[in-house]
Amino acid sequence: MSAAIQGPQASGRGGPYPGGAPAAPPWVPKTELGRRVASDEVTTMSQALASGLRLREPQIVDKLLPGLHDEVLDVNMVQRMTDSGRRFKFAVTVVVGNGDGFVGLGRAKGREVGPTIRRAIDRAKLEVIEVLRGCGSWECGCGRAHSLPFLARGRSGSVVVSFKPAPQGVGLAVGEVAKPILRFAGITDAWGFTEGHTKTTVNYAQAAYEALVGLAGLKVPAEDASRLKIVRGPIGVSILPPKEEGAARPLRGGRGRGRGRGPGGRPPGRGGPPGRGGTSDRAGGTGGARR
Repeated sequence: MSAAIQGPQASGRGGPYPGGAPAAPPWVPKTELGRRVASDEVTTMSQALASGLRLREPQIVDKLLPGLHDEVLDVNMVQRMTDSGRRFKFAVTVVVGNGDGFVGLGRAKGREVGPTIRRAIDRAKLEVIEVLRGCGSWECGCGRAHSLPFLARGRSGSVVVSFKPAPQGVGLAVGEVAKPILRFAGITDAWGFTEGHTKTTVNYAQAAYEALVGLAGLKVPAEDASRLKIVRGPIGVSILPPKEEGAARPLRGGRGRGRGRGPGGRPPGRGGPPGRGGTSDRAGGTGGARR
């Protein structure tokens, strides 16, 4: 018999959700890992990732990593032409993390921005990885898990991103797209080098995430990890402030946001360009005839 976990009850003025949002339905696990988490056989995210079972339910991450932070890296409007006119969709890229060794990146497309962001957050939760941290800079040697232990390199499309360990106090000397990814992973000092067309925000973010994925896949012997002070996963201290319930979600100034929109933030109409059946201010809305 599957276990069910009751979601948080939404309450409004005068009782349970009168005029407010309805209560979240109880979570009924559908996978083996979900049933283990619901029955408290798996109590940490490190155990869930080490079990060898794939994350297929975002509720697993919600229970094992409460207070997970998220940030929208890019909101881009894409369109395609059909027989009936233009069709618009939004492509959203989101990063999630707890600031203490766990980070994930997700992307989703949809017709509305709000539901698409929530779907991208759920996909990012399913891509959470356990990051390898340490003090790999020869200029530091403090032994704290504030940087990377080795060189990390990732690629997506034409973008190649390389992260190198940095001494304490340098900060994140990387691009604006890679900064939240490293910060959500719990890394405070790193050097960054890029190649390719980095103006493509999606490829830049994916390349930075792939660099951390490759770093997480390294198998370091226990004696070497102890000697080099390498830490896998959480250390018990997050570099991010506590998440406030109901706080506004941070948005980066992503390229492509609002591109092609008309007045009031809505996509333009489907009447075609001026002079071909559409309206034009120069012609006073008469179909584009020139004066």
